[in-house]
Amino acid sequence: MTEPTLLYPGAARVTMAGQTAWLDPSGAMYVPSASLLVISDLHFEKGSYYGARGQFLPPYDTRATLRAVAAAISRYAPKTVLSLGDTFHDPQAEQRMAPDDRLALSRLCEACEWVFVLGNHDPLPPRAFRGEAVTSVTLGGLSFTHEPEGDGWNIAGHLHPCAAVSREGRRIRRSSFVTDGERMILPSMGAYTGGLNVLDPAFGAALPGEVSVYMRGQGRVYRVPVSALRPDNQYRSPIQRQERQLGA
Repeated sequence: MTEPTLLYPGAARVTMAGQTAWLDPSGAMYVPSASLLVISDLHFEKGSYYGARGQFLPPYDTRATLRAVAAAISRYAPKTVLSLGDTFHDPQAEQRMAPDDRLALSRLCEACEWVFVLGNHDPLPPRAFRGEAVTSVTLGGLSFTHEPEGDGWNIAGHLHPCAAVSREGRRIRRSSFVTDGERMILPSMGAYTGGLNVLDPAFGAALPGEVSVYMRGQGRVYRVPVSALRPDNQYRSPIQRQERQLGA
């Protein structure tokens, strides 16, 4: 029998509600028993949203995010893709997509079943892309929502978790998966999304149990000891600074 670690090199294995899941370096989570690929907070067309408001960014974030999603789909060949909300950055994002990007997303949506959980940035179902729009999903003892909610086994997004560590005098800050064993918050896969440090009180409210943090690296997911985590000390990425200025 082929070892799972050879099937999914670089991914980290976790178990929730008796279900084995793999945390992929792309930021996606794969549940083999359901042939389900879970992605979160793609925020398509965030760059063009800011561009229209005078914060000019290279308008290639949607394309980069699509490539990451396509690579994850190619790797796992899922029957179903579940997007945990904020797939689009705003209700007009679909109309702003470049024709090539619209075509690329359409092809991904035709290649397998898609389920779009509606988020706070995209509260309406997609118009141009095939898939089912829902507010939540329950599958195999797990509930999937955009924002962390309720007791029990819940997988969510929304908070864009990031972790910061210091190693050999160098600071490393990467988007991360964070879980307390019953609840999991996925990182954002959007190319232009910032992140919230996992030491922020928002995570304590969402994950009341003892947490484990899995940091995305280059081709590998690393479990990070909680003792190694560091606060941001007012650090903000360029995107986060722009969001603060615009009040987004």
